[in-house]
Amino acid sequence: MQGAMAAPSVAPVTRQISRRAAPAPVPDPSGPESGQSLAAAVADLPVLDASGRRVLFGALFRERRAVVVFVRHFLCYICKEYVEDLAKIPKSFLQEANVTLIVIGQSSYHHIEPFCKLTGYSHEIYVDPEREIYKRLGMKRGEETTSSGNNIHFIHCDRNRLDHKHINSVLQLVGVQHVDFTSRPSVIHV
Repeated sequence: MQGAMAAPSVAPVTRQISRRAAPAPVPDPSGPESGQSLAAAVADLPVLDASGRRVLFGALFRERRAVVVFVRHFLCYICKEYVEDLAKIPKSFLQEANVTLIVIGQSSYHHIEPFCKLTGYSHEIYVDPEREIYKRLGMKRGEETTSSGNNIHFIHCDRNRLDHKHINSVLQLVGVQHVDFTSRPSVIHV
C-alpha cells in the first residue's frame, strides 16, 4: 500500500484462549503454524458488505493487520453495546498502529446499515449470512480475533454472552493505544 506507515517490528502474539478444541477441519490451534492454518481454513469463504457484494474473508486481513470481531447477531443487546464501544475507538488510534477494525455478523447484509446507524459504528463491517466461517472455526458465540498477513494471532472464545474480551486488552495486542470508554461529554450548567 502506498503511503501507509510501516508496522512496528513486534513479535506476533500466538496465544489462544479457548475452553474447547477447534472442530475437526481446523488444525490444532496450539501448534506453531496454527495461526496460518486457521486463517487458511477460512480465507476463501465469502462475507458480504453493506451493498451485498461478496468479499473473500482472507482478503480482509491478507495485506494488513486487523482486529476481527465476530458478533453473535445484530439483535443481541450485549453485542450491540460491545459494538457501540468499538465505535468509540478513534480511527486515528487505529491508523497510528496500522490496524484495521472489522466486525463480522451473522445476518443479512440488509441489516448492516441500520445496525451501524444504531451503534454509531463507522469502521468496516461484513456479514457471514450462512455462518460458514463461524462453523469452520467452531464458533457458537461472538469472538475476537487479531490477525496480520495470513496469520491469526489471537482468538478469544466467549463462554457466555457476557464473556466478551475487554476491548483495550485486544487493542493492546496489536499496539493500539488505550481508549477511555468511560469519558462522557462535558456538561456546562449555566
